[in-house]
Amino acid sequence: MAQHRPDHEAPLLDAGSAAKPDDAVAPPTPAKRNKYPFFCAVLASMTSVLMGYNVAVMSGAQIFMAEDLGVSDEQIEVLSGVINIYSLVGALLAGWTSDRLGRRLTIVLANAFFLAGPLAMSLAGGYAVLMAGRFVAGVGVGYALVIAPVYAAEIAPASSRGLLTSLPEIFINTGVMLSYVSNFVFSGLPVHLSWRVMFAAGALPTVLLAAGVLTMPESPRWLAMKGRLAEAKSVLDKTSDSPAEADQRLLEIEDVVKSTDQSAGGGGAWRELATKPGVRRVLAIVLTIQFFQQASGIDSVVLYGPRVLSAAGVTSTPLLLGLNVLLGFAKAGSILVAMALTDRVGRRPLLLASTGGMAAALVWSSARSSPRRAAPAAPRRAWPPFVRRGAFSVGFGPLAWVYSSEILPLRLRGQGAGLGTAMNRIMSGVVTMTFISLYQRITMAGAFYLYAAVAVAAFVFVYACLPETRGRSLEDMEELFHTK
Repeated sequence: MAQHRPDHEAPLLDAGSAAKPDDAVAPPTPAKRNKYPFFCAVLASMTSVLMGYNVAVMSGAQIFMAEDLGVSDEQIEVLSGVINIYSLVGALLAGWTSDRLGRRLTIVLANAFFLAGPLAMSLAGGYAVLMAGRFVAGVGVGYALVIAPVYAAEIAPASSRGLLTSLPEIFINTGVMLSYVSNFVFSGLPVHLSWRVMFAAGALPTVLLAAGVLTMPESPRWLAMKGRLAEAKSVLDKTSDSPAEADQRLLEIEDVVKSTDQSAGGGGAWRELATKPGVRRVLAIVLTIQFFQQASGIDSVVLYGPRVLSAAGVTSTPLLLGLNVLLGFAKAGSILVAMALTDRVGRRPLLLASTGGMAAALVWSSARSSPRRAAPAAPRRAWPPFVRRGAFSVGFGPLAWVYSSEILPLRLRGQGAGLGTAMNRIMSGVVTMTFISLYQRITMAGAFYLYAAVAVAAFVFVYACLPETRGRSLEDMEELFHTK
């Protein structure tokens, strides 16, 4: 049976009023969605642009670094993937930082890392300094991955939470796309300047962005956790679709905070892992969905797009970088589809379509890359990476973060998101630090068949283990997963 939200119901007539028989009944006026939380979530999620840029700029920069500094394939493999391992530091600290300093200051701290890291990379004269700059940027990546979706989830009303929590993913992919554009635009510079300018360009917006973040409100849930209920109520009034919804959200948050204080018993909320199966189930889901998101090999295309396209028969460097830009546009455009559908269609259908599409695209890539087949024209062989990126971005890319952020209980959201991000970055690091060695050993086709098997396992996991969460408040999740 279709569910109807209260704010969409027709208003009742007053007791003393009566509609005239000849009068037409006016259609119900739909409640207007509040745009203020959208602007707040956009500003917070802009940090994700820097995150995507810093991770993916190596895709094209590695070509010129190898020529300028003599960096080997093995060193390129480490430099490309190690940023994901370094991001573990930021991911594990982000929960602690966000719970103590607040969500806003944690976003500002991420921007500071994105200023220092790329500048160090752009001035590097050797491998050691490149690794140091990659470490600093990696810490910022971990912070950004955790805090942007947490803030968006906590600031958003239920009617638009799926959309707003998808924003960090669309901005990550905007950053990836901009890094590819940077690779293409600056490739015409002298070799010793081109890759340095590519890195330095990522540091330019950080100061302005950090200043903008300080103008947005703090998370109402964090304020409530700190006992600042009047401030929390003020933020909820600004970010809810109606005053009644603001009051209801505050009551639900207060109830969760009160139950957290009573259950913690001075020993910390993590004791619940030993006593509450629902909490263990939620954490297991978060870790598993983040594992599958990266183990399916998407970052092998993000960081090694030119190599994948080169294996497909494209030989010109300008054409490689140009097609890489188109891959970035395809990935970002697909996320717009996910943003439009997640609050209408639901999380499960998009996740199932995404994992199934990824598996099919990977098998197609494997078949096209097989040395036993006659090689088609290069443009035709370049199609599978586009389909693979599109399938990933229409569901699994953004919704892994949406789902993880909304099912974690308030008392564990910061730290739980940090653990989920740590799993995501570990698997991304494993994929990106082994991809060159893997395809050199088992061929490009063999690598894609392996990733296809992981995508099939992800489809089964989504179908069997993930309930639908569309339209539920964050506090409702505690009932759904029995984490109270």
